[in-house]
Amino acid sequence: TSSGQDIAGCISLCPSGDYYFEYTECDSTGSRWRVAIPQRPGECTGLPDPVQGTDCTFSCEAGEFLEMSAQECTQCAAGSYSLGSGIRFEEWDDIPPGFSSVATYLDNTPHGQEGPSCNGSSWIAQGSYVESNRDECSVSLVYAVHLKKQGSVSFDYQYVDNNIFFEFFIQNDQCQEMEKTSDQKWMKLTSNGQWSKHTVSLKSGTNVLYWRTTGVTVGAKVVKPVLLKNIQIEGVAYMSECLPCKPGTFSKAPGSSSCELCPRNTYSGRGASSCTPCNTSTHYALEGSTMCKARPACSKKDYFQIHSVCDEEGKTQIIYKWIEPKICLEDASDAVTLPPTGKREPCPPCNPGFYNNNTATCLPCPQGTYSDGLKECQPCPAGTEPALGYEYKWWNILPANIKSSCFNVANTKCDGMNGWEVAGDHIRSGAGGSDNDYLILNLKVPGFRLPTSISGTSGTEFGRITFVFETICSADCELYFMMDTDRRSTSVVESWEGSKEKQSYTHIMTKNASVSYTWAFQRTNQAKDVRQYINDMVKMYSITVTNALDGVASSCRACAIESQQPGSACVPCPAGYYIDEETNQCLECPPNTFLSGHHVYGRDACQPCGPGSRSNKEHSLCFSDCSFTYLELNQTLQFDFSPLGFTGSIMNGPSFTSKGTKYYHLFNISLCGLEGHRPAVCSDNVTDLSDKDPHSAESNSVEAFICQSTVIPSDGRGFRVALTSQSTGLADSFLGESGEVIYLCLCKVLTVLCQSDRPSVSFCRECPAGTCDGCTFHFLWESSSACPRCTEADYHQIEGACKGGVQDTVYVWTEPRLCTGGVALPMKKSMSCEMIDFWLKVGAGVGAFCAVLLISLTCYVWNKNKKLEFKYSKLVMSANKECELPAADSCAIMEGEGEEVEDEVVYSKPSLLRKLKAIATKSLHFFIPCLLLLKATLQVHIIT
Repeated sequence: TSSGQDIAGCISLCPSGDYYFEYTECDSTGSRWRVAIPQRPGECTGLPDPVQGTDCTFSCEAGEFLEMSAQECTQCAAGSYSLGSGIRFEEWDDIPPGFSSVATYLDNTPHGQEGPSCNGSSWIAQGSYVESNRDECSVSLVYAVHLKKQGSVSFDYQYVDNNIFFEFFIQNDQCQEMEKTSDQKWMKLTSNGQWSKHTVSLKSGTNVLYWRTTGVTVGAKVVKPVLLKNIQIEGVAYMSECLPCKPGTFSKAPGSSSCELCPRNTYSGRGASSCTPCNTSTHYALEGSTMCKARPACSKKDYFQIHSVCDEEGKTQIIYKWIEPKICLEDASDAVTLPPTGKREPCPPCNPGFYNNNTATCLPCPQGTYSDGLKECQPCPAGTEPALGYEYKWWNILPANIKSSCFNVANTKCDGMNGWEVAGDHIRSGAGGSDNDYLILNLKVPGFRLPTSISGTSGTEFGRITFVFETICSADCELYFMMDTDRRSTSVVESWEGSKEKQSYTHIMTKNASVSYTWAFQRTNQAKDVRQYINDMVKMYSITVTNALDGVASSCRACAIESQQPGSACVPCPAGYYIDEETNQCLECPPNTFLSGHHVYGRDACQPCGPGSRSNKEHSLCFSDCSFTYLELNQTLQFDFSPLGFTGSIMNGPSFTSKGTKYYHLFNISLCGLEGHRPAVCSDNVTDLSDKDPHSAESNSVEAFICQSTVIPSDGRGFRVALTSQSTGLADSFLGESGEVIYLCLCKVLTVLCQSDRPSVSFCRECPAGTCDGCTFHFLWESSSACPRCTEADYHQIEGACKGGVQDTVYVWTEPRLCTGGVALPMKKSMSCEMIDFWLKVGAGVGAFCAVLLISLTCYVWNKNKKLEFKYSKLVMSANKECELPAADSCAIMEGEGEEVEDEVVYSKPSLLRKLKAIATKSLHFFIPCLLLLKATLQVHIIT
């Protein structure tokens, strides 16, 4: 006991600075207790007793904190701030306490095999924001918070590259993901330089927040990371202390809920209530600086040139200016001086559609007139109308509908600067405040108005924008061309990296709406304090917009007129009509031709449709109605591709990225469709899952005849479902079908092959990836629907045997069968017949009888002929003996005259050949009736 008393005596009472107060967990009645907790347990005693705490729903206002001794809300002192019932993370010099970066490679790697290493992948603090990884690892920024009441989390993010999958989700303390809709989990893409805010409700209790990114480096293009800043969490009920202002900021009044940036040429440390000025003669400080920096000597990178505005005499000159804010010293030993102002030169002429009324200002031509910019505005001749639009090719000042600005993701140094500068025959990117600034050029078009003659057409082109540019870069510069329709969201239409030669780009507007065109130029995406690429630039030589609603006219275009009378007004042509060059009257295009949307003057405006296609009633497009006729070897083949009008799919691969991610390329194909319908659709199910309607204006899907998507299978990265992204259209227009039954779309070729087996779509053997040059894609679609329609020539008949007096005739297809549809096989035919055995017996009997008769007659005739020949020879011999000789002319008696001379008759026996010939000749008339009788019998059998 004595020793215990000695120990107790050695432990002193806890002073107020050695302990702090906390609340216990709220009980079922909603109450809690305030308890004291020592800073170093066991080193002091005599802690205050627990007391009843405030209600669990209690909270302080913004700019206040809960003073635990009195359990009352107290205002924050100057130099600090408080959100009241929330916390905010806006400093990212390092990853703040409580946050962790976890990298994994979500792949179903077989047991015993190691996947790619992701040890070096993490979220990286960049001062005012935090940046995600750029590789194929899945990296999560994790923060756990325990809320006393329901609250929310909000953050600003920038997500411009769909090669990264970016998701935000919440788990409870049991590692179970809380139910969230898809539009809250998957982040939507943002435009370059634009920050979007995302807010999600939180439940009371433990909430584990996950910001997870997964890169997919399918191509060689560098992935752009996701940026996060201003993470704010509401629902912590109270703050036990105020947060000091970060360096470079200050709060001068008590009870502040935020801190302000220090002005230029001032600085501050942490928890400052005011900013300290710099000695501006030798030092400088940018806005929000933490220290003053020495001014460097001026160099060529510290100034830029511009063209002055035209004066009253129509003169301009090159002027050199220091980059603002000016931080360099001109009087330093090695400093350069500002070059002198250039010579005064004549100002460039007015842009087409404007005129100069002997002043330094160019004015737009009045309505109904036109000008090339050099002459006065003139009215359009009869039979013509102004061709409205913009044609900017001379740059003395920025046109009224074009604005220039500068923007930086991480700072406000270039806010208020001109992002672009005029330079006579072109406009170029300005200096900006740093090399990673976005230099913005914006052109607003309130809408489009078609010319009067084609206002009644149903074409899909309402206008087009064309611009000529070049980029001169020594680093990784990039030029973006973006478009915002009806102020919904800005999307990137096209982008160019690095130096590009002078070239032209055209974009067609297929919707009549107000549109804002934006060009953004960035010298490099790496933030650096020292300017290195100020001479990198983009030059824009001309910008042309057709059919602009508030445009001016640089020329006049022919229009259709009511009649040939002078002063006749322009009238719109019906859909599918063109303007005749001789009469200026509206004439309908010939069948199977279509009108180009921006040209309807002359017969040549009606362009013929491709083979195997026809035009719609309005002659606005050509399409295939899935029927096709082809002449081959003097035979007309008819095809019906209607079953192929639905989408067919083919997937090639698998392919693997450098990190081993497996992916496929999915192609959806539609062969034909009425009125130009293109039912093949490729959608991204990651970057725009919130769109329920795939055909909505903001849906991130592509509709074309042939489209392509990149698919990452669910087993390739550990995702729950397969992910599709990078959807793009490969074939937007139908060109025709050739004699080899080839379907053409732009530079894509589809061959259909008659195949009666299971239908399939495959790639040609020469190009197993679908393309050999990246432009022309070859597909082989094997299907029975690709066979020609069946005709009477594709089947034949087979006659059956006569059974029971009935004979059947059936029809079968000629094998191999290479046709489908068309005519059907005729039904089986049955007809009565005579038994063939009876007539064979009759014919055999008649034949045998005729043969016996013929032999008998032959023998009889031969014998009879033998007797007749003998009798005839006897008769001849007797007749010669009884004949008397004529009287002699002389009376003399010759020697031997009185003697009787007996003549000798010689009989020559005929040969065997002559006998047979004679017999055949004499008996022919007996044999012919028998043959005629037999022939008649067989004919009767065949007829029956």
